Amino acid sequence: MSETFQDFSDRVRACHQCQGQYFDHKPRPVFRAEPSARVMIVGQAPGRRVHLTGLPFNDLSGANLREWMGVTPEQFYDPGTFAIIPMALCYPGTEKGKGDRPPPPICAPAWHPRFLEYIQPELTLLIGRYAQAYYLHSKERVSDVVGRWSTLLEDGFFPLPHPSPRNRKWLRDRPWFEAEVLPALREQISRYLPAR
Repeated sequence: MSETFQDFSDRVRACHQCQGQYFDHKPRPVFRAEPSARVMIVGQAPGRRVHLTGLPFNDLSGANLREWMGVTPEQFYDPGTFAIIPMALCYPGTEKGKGDRPPPPICAPAWHPRFLEYIQPELTLLIGRYAQAYYLHSKERVSDVVGRWSTLLEDGFFPLPHPSPRNRKWLRDRPWFEAEVLPALREQISRYLPAR
């Protein structure tokens, strides 16, 4: 491979392919990764706060996700441990009355296969329906995909709902998630944390 990961990262950060086609604001690809990462976290897309700060999951969703994983912010933001690569690398903007727009469909096919040339994760957290549909080639509901987490783990995938505070009802209606899935997630994640 002639291009270094740093060269590739610089090229990704310079991407403007969605500007004007899917949104009008200035793009700011947000990801965090090193080739040594053994866990990849695939979310939906940066929100407005993440767009402004350039730090992935720098919001309430991120705080919830770190709690689910049982990690500190310092552990979470170690790119040698966790590669954080959303389905859309840039904030897609909002639709009036609907919240954030979905990830532009051209982003993940353009960049995810290339990221996987550099990063070979042993475990991939698939957060939300867009990540699950892309990586599992599935149109199942999030509840159904998350419900079969143990079989997907055999292929190195761990599906999760979006950790947004807006998902409180989803979590409340599915007590099995907190009782069964989160302990298993924390056990899996603990295997990849550097020894202290």
